[in-house]
Amino acid sequence: MPRLFITATGTGIGKTYAVTALIRAFHARGIRPGVCKPIETGVTKVPEDASLLLREVQRCNPAFDSLTPEQITAALFPLPAAPFCADTRHRLDRTRLLEKVEELQARCDVLLVEGAGGLMVPIEKEYFMIDLARDLGAFTLLVTPSRLGCINETLLSLEALRRRRMEHDWCVNLHEDAREFPSVTQPFYDAAFPGWWSLQEGVEAFVERFLQIEKHHAREEKR
Repeated sequence: MPRLFITATGTGIGKTYAVTALIRAFHARGIRPGVCKPIETGVTKVPEDASLLLREVQRCNPAFDSLTPEQITAALFPLPAAPFCADTRHRLDRTRLLEKVEELQARCDVLLVEGAGGLMVPIEKEYFMIDLARDLGAFTLLVTPSRLGCINETLLSLEALRRRRMEHDWCVNLHEDAREFPSVTQPFYDAAFPGWWSLQEGVEAFVERFLQIEKHHAREEKR
């Protein structure tokens, strides 16, 4: 069963917004989506991101109805910081992260895994969010911002994915500085990435491409 890892160039870019849009798009195709938020920091009472994701997926996949937000996560920390820093007692176990994904995968046709922060956010001293995506064998979707300065962030993140030869796609969340985006950022994207797309317009087409990629992988594995 396929996995899709949703990451971003940093925090507050729109990962959770992207996952909710993807849940609806998969459901519209008769595919049962599932969600996992392996790590959430800044949790004082309830994990807000996990709660939002779970409510959304429960609308279309009854296999998640009995779960709580805490049960779609593997590690919660009160400090709003990178997992390595938030885990002040150094109890985070990467094996538990992988096990949680396997556990939730059994409840769905496609599992959407939302990372924390950006690709190079440290989970351990030498283990980063991008390494978790790689170890999960997941196709990675990078969400980038539309604010001034986003080109540099986007290129650095794409370079990290390419260097590790990870299957990926990327999109823009047209949220910040959206009115200025067509003049200060879009000209470069149009020139360098003619196929770039936005969360606001391209989710359905991306889901179709993703499903075709997964079908191709399945055929290759049967040979």
